[in-house]
Amino acid sequence: MKQTRSLFRHFLKGHFLFIFFPPMVLIFFSAFFGVSTHGEELNTLNLFYVVLLLFGFIIIVFVVISWIFFLRLRKRLTRLQEVMSFSANHNSFPIPISVQSDRMDEIDQLGSSFNWMIQQLEDSRKREYEEELLRHRLIANLSHDLRTPLTILRGHITRLNKESMSLEGQNSLAEMNHTITRVGDLMDDLLSYTLLTSGKHPFGPTSTDIGRLVRASVAAWYPVFEEKEIQLDIDLPAEETFYWEADPKWMTRVLDNLFQNIVRHAAEGKYAKIVVDVVNEQIIVADRGPGMDNSSYEHGAGIGLSASNYMLKKMKLKADFTSNKHGTRVVIARA
Repeated sequence: MKQTRSLFRHFLKGHFLFIFFPPMVLIFFSAFFGVSTHGEELNTLNLFYVVLLLFGFIIIVFVVISWIFFLRLRKRLTRLQEVMSFSANHNSFPIPISVQSDRMDEIDQLGSSFNWMIQQLEDSRKREYEEELLRHRLIANLSHDLRTPLTILRGHITRLNKESMSLEGQNSLAEMNHTITRVGDLMDDLLSYTLLTSGKHPFGPTSTDIGRLVRASVAAWYPVFEEKEIQLDIDLPAEETFYWEADPKWMTRVLDNLFQNIVRHAAEGKYAKIVVDVVNEQIIVADRGPGMDNSSYEHGAGIGLSASNYMLKKMKLKADFTSNKHGTRVVIARA
């Protein structure tokens, strides 16, 4: 924005003229015209008082004008500061401030730059929102469209299983069927994470009995652990418990993800430990698998883990992972 007027240059020019112009006029009239009373020239003493009075008047007016100038300057800067601080204090988007385009001094130029910054932020937020909608729509469409070819492949595998073939061929078909199942699970995790981050899954935190919730989750997963021949070491106090301000459905999804990871990645360890620590208000889930860094190709991209971390953060909780070649230990506690 082109600056058409300088506030401070105008201030200095006015004060310079006000300070030097009256004394110069006084000197001019004293030197060439003089001042007389009843035909007599003004004596030196009277001239001294006139000069003193003039300079006193100049100083007083200078102070008044300066005070008015800085008061108006402070008022304009305060208005700009209030707009900025209001947005920061209320976590809201700043609103543009009024600018006088015909004046356009330093303060108006600052306000114009502030308005330009707001416009850029609004455009950036709008583009980000549109890109996020496009990304969520793309992921949802891909998750839906990819299920059709996977279903067709599974149908062909089922048909081939009825045909006579060698043991090696049967193993290949079983591996293909297992891979199709894994791809379907990954798409489900990706779709769930997309719905979570876009706010499609309702979030309703409430005072939740953690001991009861963990017991219900373990009971639901017990047949799966038993089928995989995973030994369970469970410590769930029946008489004692603690409460978190959490969404029960989200907490159940987090536990389901942890138990699912044990079945997928740590089943070879044949061991799982699930503890509700009432004293420290923690949930502990451990296994004896190969560790997160040494798991098989089934480990995937960690989408389910990302979704779990997102839900825990939303509920003001955290999950600390400790993993090595002897197993993985997860501790869920308050953030």
